[in-house]
Amino acid sequence: MTSKLYVGSLPYSIENNELEALFAACGEVKSAKVIMDPATGQSKGFGFVEMSSAEEAKAAITTLNGTSHGGRSIVVSEAKPESKGGSRGAAGGRGGNERGGRGSSGGGWR
Repeated sequence: MTSKLYVGSLPYSIENNELEALFAACGEVKSAKVIMDPATGQSKGFGFVEMSSAEEAKAAITTLNGTSHGGRSIVVSEAKPESKGGSRGAAGGRGGNERGGRGSSGGGWR
């Protein structure tokens, strides 16, 4: 088990230091980061915490998952590994309305 945790359903007012303090009760926190929306500067309501060992991460999941913080029931789980290379989505990176070369003046499928 990894020591990196996903933390969801966070109150939008939470900051990195508060997230770190919440998890410090379960062991040594290597890092705590609330994910922010770059356009608004507001929290997106989730973050990541890295504990110093897998045992501490498991203790944090057991202790904190489903607990109330800031009026919200937080979700704590093992973080999934980051994918390398990015995602192109179902449309292969093109806009979802493209028809594979038929253009919009063709009047649709014939």
